Amino acid sequence: MARKRKQPEHVNHERWLVSYADFITLLFAFFVVMFAASNSDQKKAGQIAQAVQVAFSDLAAFTPTGKVVPLYDEGGLPADSKNIFGNAHSGFDAAQIIIPVSKPGEGGKSLSVVKQELESLLKDEVTSKKVRITQDARGLTISLAEAGFFDSGSATMHPDSLPVVDRIAETLHPLQYSLRVEGHTDNTPIHTAQFPSNWELSTARATFVLQYLISTSRIPPQRLSAVGYGEYRPVSSNSSADGRAQNRRVDLVVLSSEAQKEEPPVPEATVATTPAAPPAENHEVK
Repeated sequence: MARKRKQPEHVNHERWLVSYADFITLLFAFFVVMFAASNSDQKKAGQIAQAVQVAFSDLAAFTPTGKVVPLYDEGGLPADSKNIFGNAHSGFDAAQIIIPVSKPGEGGKSLSVVKQELESLLKDEVTSKKVRITQDARGLTISLAEAGFFDSGSATMHPDSLPVVDRIAETLHPLQYSLRVEGHTDNTPIHTAQFPSNWELSTARATFVLQYLISTSRIPPQRLSAVGYGEYRPVSSNSSADGRAQNRRVDLVVLSSEAQKEEPPVPEATVATTPAAPPAENHEVK
């Protein structure tokens, strides 16, 4: 009886599907992890950051410098988080994280912090309503009432009120925020040889304060601008004496970062040296 002929083995041309399936599985797992990481809450992200910080501190990869501030109100990492990397004697405090401190003049103070400082510094003036400090999306506005700083119909500031401006300027000088000086009046018409209308009066007052900030307070002119709004930007109704008094003011507006983006840029070639301050006793801007 003749033996059956052994059939030659068929070459499997579909073995690549195994590798392809493994690759697709790994790719799917990768995107699942990425999706999960993108949806993790801030506390978990902070815990990961702290764990990495612990690792680098223990390995002496670098020595961070800066201000130590609490990360969580309810506490930091679990007590055994330092043991994750095999060192229970790390000098890193798991309830704290290192955050670099911005240098003065580089946006290190937020407008909210500046507002608190000015409210404390000008407590008496705020109480007497000579100064009003408000904050909105445009920035921080420091309103100087006419009653405390100017005579009626005059653009020259009272000499005894200039120290208040000095205190404000001393707080704002180290910062890099741009300042806009805005003059405002009520709707009572004015017609004099010097000021034909409220436009000229409001502009002259704003210009006076601007020149004082440049010449005496030595704030760089590149950070300053002046504008007169006349009677057309009231903060209260002109139907009452109190409302008209609130509208007669000069506003120092510390522009927020977002508002600053709308301002024309200052070309580097036009940046000038800050003018030298005149003698301390000369408070009048000519």
